[in-house]
Amino acid sequence: MDLPVIWFVIIALLWLGYLFLEGFDFGVGMLLPVLGRDETERRVLINTIGPVWDGNEVWLLVAAGATFAAFPGWYASLFSAAYLPLLFVLLALIGRGVAFEYRGKVDSPRWRRNWDRVIVIGSWVPALGVGLVLSTNVFGLPLDARGDRVGSAFAAFQWPALLGAVAVAGFALVHGAVFLSLKTDGEIRHRARSLALRVAPVALLPLVALLVLVQSREGFTWTLVPLMLALVAVVIALLRLRVGREGQAFAGLGIALALSVVTLFGALFPDVLPSTLDVANSLTVRNAASSPYTLGVMSWVALFGTPAVLVYQGWTYWVFRKRISTAHIPPVHVP
Repeated sequence: MDLPVIWFVIIALLWLGYLFLEGFDFGVGMLLPVLGRDETERRVLINTIGPVWDGNEVWLLVAAGATFAAFPGWYASLFSAAYLPLLFVLLALIGRGVAFEYRGKVDSPRWRRNWDRVIVIGSWVPALGVGLVLSTNVFGLPLDARGDRVGSAFAAFQWPALLGAVAVAGFALVHGAVFLSLKTDGEIRHRARSLALRVAPVALLPLVALLVLVQSREGFTWTLVPLMLALVAVVIALLRLRVGREGQAFAGLGIALALSVVTLFGALFPDVLPSTLDVANSLTVRNAASSPYTLGVMSWVALFGTPAVLVYQGWTYWVFRKRISTAHIPPVHVP
């Protein structure tokens, strides 16, 4: 059993879970002032993710923690090189969480409006930041023989990384609109579906460009298959959305995202972090992995712990699966 390869796949799956779950989560926050035309409608939007947003963020912590434990060299080189964007991501996530909890504590339009701005910023910044870091990881960093970044903190982030940032944010925007069309009813549902259909051709274009660029620079022959299937899945998702099948459209976008992650991490393998200075300095699943004993212990923990976490989170989504509308929102109550 090749444990380093298995844990490389597990980390890719963890990032997939984060991008899928937190993707629509961020999208809802981005669209708060767009689809929420009054306070009641904004409360509807927030309530669609209210029971799950904090659980979705756990996937980021687990992905980072698994990287630290399974590939400490990968974690050290990437996270130290990307400390500035990751700091902004962390601050934005903290502000976003505080905003969800505090926006309803004072019965004041100005108070709520200010916290809504924090939610919007706290949704855009992490989506852009995560896309920046992940795409930089795929295209590589200027690493020396010790695995240290060469140059300034911003020298490592070139235009392909910026394309990745916009790609993740654009996907989150469309993903959030489709999620809202699936989770809401009434006028908000129709506006969300209409918005998703209008913006998708533009918002998803950076993701398509990113996949094509990765394939042309780093990809293998086999990674062309998931890339093409991802494009087909996007088209099918939008066609199903057009006829009002929001659940199928949401699933289609999820499949497209999964195939995109396969393309990106497939093009990256067997490296975990390429060096743009010298291929000999690249970190691979072999030279960056922890000891076999450490990976073995982690595997047993994951074997028993992961199903419990997935069942619990799945149960949460099942309990809160029904659509909501403005009719379900009670009057404002301030303690």
